[in-house]
Amino acid sequence: MNNNELQNMVESISNRYFNEPFRHNALFNNKLRTTGGRYMLDSHNIEINPKQYQYYGKNALIDIIKHELCHYHLHLGGKGYKHKDSEFKILSKQVGAPRFCAPIQSYEARANYLYKCQSCGYKYLRIRKVDVRKMRCGICNGKLSLIEHLT
Repeated sequence: MNNNELQNMVESISNRYFNEPFRHNALFNNKLRTTGGRYMLDSHNIEINPKQYQYYGKNALIDIIKHELCHYHLHLGGKGYKHKDSEFKILSKQVGAPRFCAPIQSYEARANYLYKCQSCGYKYLRIRKVDVRKMRCGICNGKLSLIEHLT
């Protein structure tokens, strides 16, 4: 699928589910890594992570587009467009837009650090580095130590 086909898909989904036209640009953005798509507040464009389409197919892409169109139409309508806003939650439910998309990689695959509790031995995988002077074990409140930097 290319950007022109994506643009046509976004326009048709907007008309079908929201009864309003999509008047801006929809495009794939290869730089997106942790999100399925995003609505740009300044330009009103929608960017989609192409890996979501490659991994999960057309149905996942439609769900992401519906989610981003909720942001789009509510923002342009001057209503609550953020995830926490009740208007966003109501519209998402009406059109069947999911709150999150499926991750491309599991948490374990994305983890960069391995920590171990010095007291009970429980091991923790973390994506971001943890300050072991502040963070404690969630099981026994023991001290954590960095075992391995995985990347």
